[in-house]
Amino acid sequence: MPTTEVLLDALRQVVDPDLGRDIITLHLVHDLASRDGNVWLTLRLLTPVSPLKEYFEKEIRRVLSEVEGVQQVEVKFDTQVPQPRMGAQQGISGIKNIIAVGSGKGGVGKTTVAVNLAIALAEMGASVGLMDADVYGPNVPRMMGIHEMPRVLGENRMEPLRSYGVRLMSMGFISPGDKPVIWRGPMLHSAVQQFLRQVEWGDLDFLVIDLPPGTGDVALSLAQSVPLTGAIVVTTPSDVSLEDGRKALNMFRQLKIEVLGVVENMSMFVCPHCHQSVDIFSHGGGERTAQAFQVPFLGALPLDPSVRVGGDSGQPVALESRSSAKAKPFFDVARRMLAEIAERAQQQGPAEFLNIRA
Repeated sequence: MPTTEVLLDALRQVVDPDLGRDIITLHLVHDLASRDGNVWLTLRLLTPVSPLKEYFEKEIRRVLSEVEGVQQVEVKFDTQVPQPRMGAQQGISGIKNIIAVGSGKGGVGKTTVAVNLAIALAEMGASVGLMDADVYGPNVPRMMGIHEMPRVLGENRMEPLRSYGVRLMSMGFISPGDKPVIWRGPMLHSAVQQFLRQVEWGDLDFLVIDLPPGTGDVALSLAQSVPLTGAIVVTTPSDVSLEDGRKALNMFRQLKIEVLGVVENMSMFVCPHCHQSVDIFSHGGGERTAQAFQVPFLGALPLDPSVRVGGDSGQPVALESRSSAKAKPFFDVARRMLAEIAERAQQQGPAEFLNIRA
């Protein structure tokens, strides 16, 4: 029977096609056992629904069947949503991960990314909440296609609204229409606290928080209030946007918040007639910035009119099949983010990650 090291080397040939990393590096393999020509293992997926489940099983059987001495392979699947250890702040009961989505400036598509990221995670089987902390410009209600008042429960608590499998809370539900919110810092802090602590979020794998643009009061209040799993910085590839994006990255560093990665939005435009790619806002600046700051690059999202139409109509493109060219970039960002969270959880966890029996 081959040794454990030989089996692990074979499994390293199974590479996630989206992330470009093998299943051993991604810490997906558990309970590896072998005896008398039989090999058993469990592949632990990061969300209950994985479009790569059949691909992984086929590739695992292929690489192990090529190992001398292996006669039969049994692959089981389970799910474990990654959950890094939290900081000193008091967490929110039932919520495993809190993800902040921020940007250095407005107009880069931060809310579009937050909305489609939340929907992609929900479509992958995770339980997801989306908190609109952009108090001055709450666009989540329109983008999620819901315009209702949240139900007030006892003890001044609120029930989140639901749309497309995502639990929602936004100032736009409480103060709808064109009436502006003109508040100073203490009132912003109070609103953030209420949305975090007085909303019945229930059990969530992920609470995605759409921050207001810039480096102001809300981000500071959030960092001081709850233990964040990490933050995502959204930018366009233009120099103006990147300059402000660097400020956002430095803000999260100063607040000691892990940066899960940078997303480059409006990265390129593909002409629907000639199918040529045009770099309207330049291209590649987000990835170069991520490299300079030594943080992950989660992906480039195209400048696609259907994304704008989906947001305006309350039907985000992530509702389409993952195989859709419009939706796939957002699912790819979600999966890369999951891999980064899992990596951080593993770094904090026990050294013995594989339960190996020979």
